[in-house]
Amino acid sequence: MLARGRVTLDALEHLVAGMGTGVLALVALVSAALTAVACLVGVGLAVVPAAVRGVRAVTDRERARIARWDGEEFVPPPPPPSGVRAALADTTVRRELGWVVVHASAGLVLGLAALTLPLHAVQDVTFALWWWLLPPEEAASAAYGMWEVRDTAGAVAVAALAPVEIAITMVVAPRMARLQAWAGRRLLRPGPDADLSLRVAQLTATRAAVLDAHAAELRRIERSLHDGTQNRLVAVNVLLGAALRALDRDPATARATLERAQDAAEQALGELRGVVRTILPPVLADKSLADALTGLAADCPVPCRIDADLPVRAAASVEATAYFVVAEALTNIARHSRARRAVVTVRRLDDQLVLRVVDDGQGGARESGSGLAGIRRRVEAHDGSFTLTSPAGGPTTLDVTLPCGT
Repeated sequence: MLARGRVTLDALEHLVAGMGTGVLALVALVSAALTAVACLVGVGLAVVPAAVRGVRAVTDRERARIARWDGEEFVPPPPPPSGVRAALADTTVRRELGWVVVHASAGLVLGLAALTLPLHAVQDVTFALWWWLLPPEEAASAAYGMWEVRDTAGAVAVAALAPVEIAITMVVAPRMARLQAWAGRRLLRPGPDADLSLRVAQLTATRAAVLDAHAAELRRIERSLHDGTQNRLVAVNVLLGAALRALDRDPATARATLERAQDAAEQALGELRGVVRTILPPVLADKSLADALTGLAADCPVPCRIDADLPVRAAASVEATAYFVVAEALTNIARHSRARRAVVTVRRLDDQLVLRVVDDGQGGARESGSGLAGIRRRVEAHDGSFTLTSPAGGPTTLDVTLPCGT
């Protein structure tokens, strides 16, 4: 019963929102009709682009409303043509005009009709109260529709209609909401050709992102090797040369120089291992992603808990990206967040790897820095999604979804 009540309230909410877009659709329909009449006498051609943009603004609101209901974002259509003939020949514009006609009439009527039921129920429940407050001469002539109310018992009997109207509302409101949104789902969604064009554009953008991420990764590796490992190896070479020259005349100095060369060589090896781990973490070859993330959490200066439920392994590239995301996120938390604790949650849901990193720090994180832009590039290169929520004062939540196939 409680679940049915929530469904009814949601339906009434959508009906009210649909009634709002119905009013806007009525305004757009009147504007389009006036523009068409003006075009017949030759004075409306100049305002056709404005009328088409007005229709597009209303349909975009309806797309957003249905997307919030369905949870599936509508693909925004391309900008409408500016010329009259081009606009009339455009399939999207014609479908939008058809929706305006349907929603300005049937959609608006459905919204108004659906709201009368709960309003009548409220009126019936309170009928006895306001009947009792009426002066006696007015109360004697009070009527409820064709039902004449003469005494308190009759006024209370009116309230018995409220449960019936509430039950009717719970039955018909969800159906009326779906019927009201039917035209938008049918006419405002892009056609198959638009979906194909969008997918081509999306794959083109994804390929460009992959190439950009690859180039950025090569630049990072080159910079790490040039500024770190190469300098260490040069220092080792210089120290070995100095040790060789001092070996005969001052063995003690040569020994100290060799020790410094050994330390520099160890540092170079450490930096080289660090670069290799960022390319493809070797730990993933021997351990699972959950074990690898546990190792990252153990090395993090901020207390971090790993909550991983991964019954099967994903592709190596996907696990490497997830490892990189967590490593970069924990580095940012340790450097910038002033957090006291962090939680990393990883789940395998169907064919997606879902990852969330939450910290209780000061918030205010921005993608412009702190390596978050690099995380987005890596995630989008896998055709995944990246969302950052970090209000001032915290907490900061980083959500990543990676397609990982079967």
